[in-house]
Amino acid sequence: MGEIIYETDLTALYFHRREGIIHHEIRGFVNGPPFRDLLERGAELMAEHGARKWLSDDRGHEVLSPADEEWAKTVWFPRVKAAGWTHWAIVRPAKSVGRINMERFAREYSAMGITARLFVEPSEALAWLSKPDPER
Repeated sequence: MGEIIYETDLTALYFHRREGIIHHEIRGFVNGPPFRDLLERGAELMAEHGARKWLSDDRGHEVLSPADEEWAKTVWFPRVKAAGWTHWAIVRPAKSVGRINMERFAREYSAMGITARLFVEPSEALAWLSKPDPER
């Protein structure tokens, strides 16, 4: 596991310094300010350290509110894209509605220039991102 940057009961943010990977973990239903704070902290870390890769361990995540989805697309995404974000490894949520949403997000963000790939296990996602230039 990377260096712990931030942690709550429902979320955690790690930084894999050597690989330049931002890594968040969602452990249960989270939305609004706690969700946005997690992603904002990751965006700050990405900009500060020149990281280009993001691992989303969303096994505990269920569904994203329409307001949070809109915020992520219109506020957060432009910020991390400008910071240099290129690759996104997504560990699928355990619940089917969450999986469907994350598959949709992967397609949408891929269309906006992010190389996104879905995984079942965090170790597989980390191994893929740890490659110098992960392919699709």
